[in-house]
Amino acid sequence: MTHIDTPVRGYARTPLGQVHYAEQGAGAPVILLHQTPRSWDEFAELIPLLANGRRVIAIDMPGFGLSYHVVAPQSIEAYAAGVLAFADALDLDRFSVLGHHTGGAVGIELAASAPDRISALVLSSAPWTDPAYRASHANGPGVDEANRADDGAHLTTLWRLRQPYYPPQRPDLLDRFIRDALAPGVDPAEGHLACARYAMEDRIGLVTAPTLLLGASADPFALPDLPRLREHLTNAAAVTEEVIDGGTIPLIEQKADAVADAVARFLAPLDL
Repeated sequence: MTHIDTPVRGYARTPLGQVHYAEQGAGAPVILLHQTPRSWDEFAELIPLLANGRRVIAIDMPGFGLSYHVVAPQSIEAYAAGVLAFADALDLDRFSVLGHHTGGAVGIELAASAPDRISALVLSSAPWTDPAYRASHANGPGVDEANRADDGAHLTTLWRLRQPYYPPQRPDLLDRFIRDALAPGVDPAEGHLACARYAMEDRIGLVTAPTLLLGASADPFALPDLPRLREHLTNAAAVTEEVIDGGTIPLIEQKADAVADAVARFLAPLDL
């Protein structure tokens, strides 16, 4: 497709269900995978910045946004299977992946389970989910858990749980998070629990794709995991690392220019 100024949105039919996505540009394909409980909208600022010479595709991962529902207990493996089914539906034999937070865990599983399909991997604030992580997160509570209340109190609960980890004076970013967290069929707790069920230490050594570890300096959850991920990417063709100063949990929206610059520099020699 020819380059246009805004993404085109659509649905891909897969054997597992319909996957909603937005895309822009033409060239080497890059699939963008969001964090829990977001949607393709997390990449709204990034897509046009990466679409010069690339086909950039941001999906609502299975279980999120407008894509098909995933029954509990949800898993990283089930999300990854949905992404591969989506790639098949679009006839994408090989593609790069950028995953943020939960999307990063899905990216690792994709690169481990289908190494011949993943040309490059960007792990943005991905978690390291070893036995200690699983033990500490197995039963919640998570940052996005709020019981629905008749008076709507759960709306402010969700807001306040996330607010300490978002940049100040950016209520617009929290508005977008709230919308995605309340999408029909989305269970934010299950998205986080899926990470807590994932035995990443058994899978990350199977990653062979060149990998960029992207960190946010003000993300207290994911930043400490960068050295752990690097240590365990033992078979990746190459591993590079970049930390974006001032970045927080919504790094992709907050620092889209810096993210685009880092990702474009990483992908440029790999684009086919």
